[in-house]
Amino acid sequence: MIRLVGFDGDDTLWHSEGYYREAQARFEAIIGRYVDLGDADLHARLLAVERGNLSLFGYGAKGMTLSLLEAGYAVTGGRIDSADMHAILGIGKDVLRHPVELLPGIRAAVEAVAGDYEVVLITKGDLFHQEQKVAASGLADLFRRIEIVSEKDARAYARVLGEFRVQPHEFLMVGNSLRSDIEPVLRLGGWGVHLPYHVTWAHELEHSLEPAHDARMRTADAPAGIPAAVADLARIAAAG
Repeated sequence: MIRLVGFDGDDTLWHSEGYYREAQARFEAIIGRYVDLGDADLHARLLAVERGNLSLFGYGAKGMTLSLLEAGYAVTGGRIDSADMHAILGIGKDVLRHPVELLPGIRAAVEAVAGDYEVVLITKGDLFHQEQKVAASGLADLFRRIEIVSEKDARAYARVLGEFRVQPHEFLMVGNSLRSDIEPVLRLGGWGVHLPYHVTWAHELEHSLEPAHDARMRTADAPAGIPAAVADLARIAAAG
């Protein structure tokens, strides 16, 4: 039987990626003063810088800001002036200050699931920023525990489950990212409810889910569909 249900934070409980997309658009407007954006292949170059920095800066707005500064210097061949570098820094600060706006219906969905199962929040990113968002969300009281991790992979999930003394087949994860929220849990032998978000960072689009995983996963088109998807998988788990 399923004993524990995990929820992701960014773009599962509250909006996040849209603010990063807005930041990138503002960054491109600055860089466009120096280079032809069409020729610079800026999206690919920025993504390469961000990926290269993940092991140093981790996920989140602070790492993004440092990557924007690095990419801005590199793309312009060092021609970018100090005022524009300062403006890029301001873009990052704005992302850190963005309001926490819950997805419509998500509180009711979490409450419904929490009525039948213990629930835990498992989110990744900068510790300070994530703590701020959790506090501002007004959802902290619904979760037995809040885990902020540097990476959401099989090792991280296995550690959390071990601390709860829950076996992988007794755990279900709800999230918008197939790469971070669903695939690692399914590979451990757990269950997943995918809640697609309308925009996703390119890094999170890469996964290697196989058709064999489909039986252990459901998709909810909106938060209101999460409780039914969890219940459906719970019935299968109990019968298995």
